[in-house]
Amino acid sequence: MSAAPSSSPDAPATPGLPSSPLDPQVAALLELIARAKRPPIHAMEPEDAKIAYEKSAPILDINPPPVYMAEDLLAPARDGHAIPLRLYTPREASWTEPLPLLVYFHGGGFTVGSVDSHDPLCRLLCGQADCMVLSVDYRLGPQWRFPTAANDAFDVLHWVFAEAGRLGADPARIAVGGDSAGGTLAAACAVEARNAGLAPVLQLLIYPGTCARQDTPSHRALADGYLLTADMIRWFFAQYLDQEASRDDWRFAPLDGGGAGAEVRGTCPAWIAVAGYDPLHDEGVAYAEKLRAAGVAATLADYPGMIHDFFKLGRFVPAVAQAHAEAVAALRAAFGTPHN
Repeated sequence: MSAAPSSSPDAPATPGLPSSPLDPQVAALLELIARAKRPPIHAMEPEDAKIAYEKSAPILDINPPPVYMAEDLLAPARDGHAIPLRLYTPREASWTEPLPLLVYFHGGGFTVGSVDSHDPLCRLLCGQADCMVLSVDYRLGPQWRFPTAANDAFDVLHWVFAEAGRLGADPARIAVGGDSAGGTLAAACAVEARNAGLAPVLQLLIYPGTCARQDTPSHRALADGYLLTADMIRWFFAQYLDQEASRDDWRFAPLDGGGAGAEVRGTCPAWIAVAGYDPLHDEGVAYAEKLRAAGVAATLADYPGMIHDFFKLGRFVPAVAQAHAEAVAALRAAFGTPHN
C-alpha cells in the first residue's frame, strides 16, 4: 500500500500527491482492506465483479434513510430496451406543488454498480435536499459497450423532461448528477440538454471521470494504494469501450474528447466534488476550469483527505457527512428551496 505523504515541511512535493494527510478513518479503512487480501475487481470476471461490488457496497455505506416512497419504473431506450429506474419521493407531490428532481447516475466504471448499490446515497439526497431522486440503471459493460450507457442516460434525460408533470416533478427544477462513471454521464447529459434546448438547473458531479487517458499528475502519483487503482481503471475501460477511437468521444471524455459536445458553453451550472487521494482528482479540477473558461458557473469542492468513492463510506468515515451536507446545499440552492 502506498504511504501517506510526509507532513514534514522539508519533504519534496510529489506532483499529484496532496500536501494534506489522509483522513485517519480513511487510512484505517485502507489498512483493513489491504489486510483482508480480497481479490481486486480487475482480477475477477466481470459477472463476479458485479456480484462482489453489490455485496461490498452496503458494508461501509450509511444505513438507508427512510423516504416517503421508493418506486421502480421503466423508461424506453431508443433501441426498445426498458431502462429500469427507481424514483425516490420525500413527500407527497401534486400538480399544484410539484417537487424538484435529481436524475442520478451511479458509479462503477460503466461495469459494476446499480440502483441498489447506490440506494442509501439516493435516499439521503432525497430526504435532505427535499427533492425527488430518479436513480438510473443504465446498461453496463461488457455486455453493453460504449455508447450504450451514454445513450441510455440521454434517453432518460429526455423522458424525464417529457414526463415531469406525470411524475409530480417540476420541469423547471430538474438537476442531473452522478458519481465517478455516473459523473461522466451527468456531465455528458448537461451537454446533451444544452444541445436539445432542455434546461437542467445543476450538474452535480461527484469525483467524475472526464478524461480519456490516465496521464495527469494525480493518476501517476496515486496509481496504487488508494482504493481506485490504475489497473482497475484500465480494466473498467476495457469492459466498456467498443474501440480505442471512442476514448476521444466527448460522451466518454467530456474534458478532452472531441465532437459535437466538446464545447461546454451554455451548459447548466456545476458543483464538482473531488478527493485529494483520488487518481481522478486532477481531471475533476480541470473540468471545473473548462466550464469556468466557457462562462459556466462551477463550484469546486475539494476534500483533500478523502479517496475515490468516499461518498459511500459514511458508516466508517464520519467526515463524509460534511461532504453529503455540501452536496445537499448545492442542490437546495439550485432548486431554490430553503435549507433545513
